[in-house]
Order: sequence, then C-alpha cells, then structure tokens
Amino acid sequence: MKTRSLIAAKLAVLGMMVLGSQAQAATLDKVLDAGELECGVSDDRPGFSQKDRNGRWAGLNVDTCRAFAAALFGDADAVNFTPLTEAEAFTALQTGEIDVLTGSSAWTATRDSALELNFTGINFHDGQGFMVKAALGAERAERADQLDNTAICMQSGSMAELNIADYFRENDMRYEAVMTDSFEASAEGFQRDQCDVLSADISKLAALRQQLDNPDDTEILPDRISKKPLGPVVRQGDDEWFNIIKWVLYGQINAEEHGIDSENIEAMRDSSNPAIQGLIGRDARTGEILGLEDNFMVDVISQVGHYGEMFDRNVGPDTPLGLERGINALWTEGGILYAPPFR
Repeated sequence: MKTRSLIAAKLAVLGMMVLGSQAQAATLDKVLDAGELECGVSDDRPGFSQKDRNGRWAGLNVDTCRAFAAALFGDADAVNFTPLTEAEAFTALQTGEIDVLTGSSAWTATRDSALELNFTGINFHDGQGFMVKAALGAERAERADQLDNTAICMQSGSMAELNIADYFRENDMRYEAVMTDSFEASAEGFQRDQCDVLSADISKLAALRQQLDNPDDTEILPDRISKKPLGPVVRQGDDEWFNIIKWVLYGQINAEEHGIDSENIEAMRDSSNPAIQGLIGRDARTGEILGLEDNFMVDVISQVGHYGEMFDRNVGPDTPLGLERGINALWTEGGILYAPPFR
C-alpha cells in the first residue's frame, strides 16, 4: 500500500512538473509563433506612450517594449501596441490579450501578489511631487519642506490628498487645501491662480507643464513625497517569460553602467572586460539559458539603446517633459537605478 502511494505521489509530482514546464514555455512560444510581441501601454501619456505626428508610437514605455522585440526577433519594430486605460490594463494581461504590460500602474504588494501578475523590474521611479508658481507666494520654495502656508490644489478623496496631509503633518507645516473633483479640475485651478501649488505624480506634472502657456513661470520641485515604482508586468506562472523580460531591462541598465551605447556597441565587441563580454554574448550563455540568441543584447542596444538613451530621448532634459535623471540615475551617479550583474 505504501509503495502504491509513493508511486502515485511521484507520478503526481511528475505530472505537475510537465504541466509547469509547458506553462513556462507558453508565452515565448506564442510570441515567436505570432512573429510579433503584443505590448500594452497607457493611452496618450506624453513621454511614455503616445502616438507622434506620423501615427507612430513613441515614449519610454514604448521603447521598453521595442527592446523586448529586438531581443526576441532581432527587430525592434516587431511589436504591436495596444492602448489601455488603467482599469483595462491588468485584465488585458490576465486574459492573454497582451504579452507584457508597460503602463502607469505602480508596483505594490497587492498587485504583485493577489492579481497573479509579476512585476519584472523598474524602468521609471515616479512619485508624488509639487509644481509651484513663483508669482503666487511660492517664489522662495526650492524644496517641498519650504511650502508652509501655501494653497494647494488637489483632488478630493485621492491618495494625493492623504499623502499631502501626512507630509505636512510630519514636517509641522500648514497649507490651504483647494479641493476639486478631478486632477484636470485641479490643473485648471492652478492655471487660473486659485492656488500656489499643484500636487500629483512627477511625470503627470511634467506632462501638464509642457502644455501651459508660460511653462517657465512654473517649477517642479525635485522632492517626491511618495513612491511609485513603474515597470514591465507579466503573468505569474511563466518563469521563462518573466526572466526574458527582466533580463532585457537589466541588460539595458548594465549597458549604461559599462558605457555601452548604440553608437559604440560594435567597437565594444573587442573589449577584454569580462562584464562587457558577458553582456554582448561573447563569454556567457545567458541568451541560451533564456531561450534567446547569445548576442540578443547587441540587437537591443544597437536598435534601442541603453537605459539612459531611452530616458534622454523620451523624457530627459532636452524633451518637452524636461525631466532630470534624479533618482532614475544609475546608483553610481547618485540615483537608485541598479541591476544585478550580467553573468
């Protein structure tokens, strides 16, 4: 009896292993068979995912998906973009409508655990900040802790309202709350001089600022009073696909750290640096382990660039959003952007 039970148990475990192996290969096989990647992005989010004048998708999150396509097919354009609202995004991923999501929903414990989804890394550290008008009493404010006794436009019942209350309480400051029923209404109130300060995610403030008639009359303070880590999301239960998405992003971060960019990638093939050799597939089996070509990062970097190139091209100081790297700088440059070694 014990022998039969043991055999049955072993067969059950073997069955689960086979099923698990099949599930792990499902997404990669599906994508390769389709010949293109299905990527979900936020609809009309300046700097991150928005159609340009020629109807071509552009932005940091768009380039992130183009990097995945380059790794998979050797062609950064082998990707189809599906615009999604925040309410639609997770469902589209759960049902298999898209293969990967690069939207605007933050990485949290609940989303990472209860929704059967996996966040694979961070491609932008966002967070709640403040935009001030110099002409309305905030002229001396260079930091958030200098906003005492200012009027702040905010959406009633939002997380932003709670974060502001907590921050001002912790710093023993006072403020006048100018309540509205939406961010758009708060932004309109700010433009009509109904408040000195507008508070929202830094990326959202930057997108609004570029649309103002006189953007130079405003300033986005460098402080963040909340954490909003953003990055690619995949379905749980597919470790192979999870690893591919994760290590392409990590590869781009490592490439910037080692000075490998889209212009010098060919010259770097002759480097004797072991870290560089591993990244470009000369002395490592990372590609084979992931189910990709060993030189997959060469395609990624040559066609899309390293992380810093994506940032500067889409949201950096010379773009309409005009964002500094800040905490999105490499850990070696005073930021918190960090990736495990590519070995």
